[in-house]
Amino acid sequence: MIVSDLKHIASQAASTRLLGMALDFLRHTEGQHLDDGRVTIDGDLVYALVQSYRTEPLPTGSSPHLEAHRRYIDIQYVVSGSETLGWAPLEQFTVTTPYDTAKDVEFGSAPPAALTLVRLTAGQMAVLWPEDAHAPRLAVAIGDKPAQPTDVKKIVVKVLHRPGQ
Repeated sequence: MIVSDLKHIASQAASTRLLGMALDFLRHTEGQHLDDGRVTIDGDLVYALVQSYRTEPLPTGSSPHLEAHRRYIDIQYVVSGSETLGWAPLEQFTVTTPYDTAKDVEFGSAPPAALTLVRLTAGQMAVLWPEDAHAPRLAVAIGDKPAQPTDVKKIVVKVLHRPGQ
């Protein structure tokens, strides 16, 4: 996983043709005018899912519902609002809902000690490879204050993962 902002990501993520297309799309739109739904960038090779939702608090001491993908890299870019993203290495991921080939997703959990929480605010992103189990849509806790649900607009760009290309 790489966490960055749109301004610096190009120098941090090894660029392939498909990743370059995804980042160019984000640089040109930044999501402000996009309606929720799918946006085709290059067929099923690179596409975006524009989402608006309310974050949910993570109960203390529990592990969030994680997801993992086998075919696509996720670039999760926050347009507005802020959220916490949970991350765990795939080796710590226990599948609870088997892999759905059509949707390229499986769900599961990881021990709370294996979970890393990352706060993302407007203009920031996480780049997640198939080795990265992750839990988006979590409410942000600041300091000693409990996590409060907030509204978020996010673009998830799906990039077909083809190692070496």
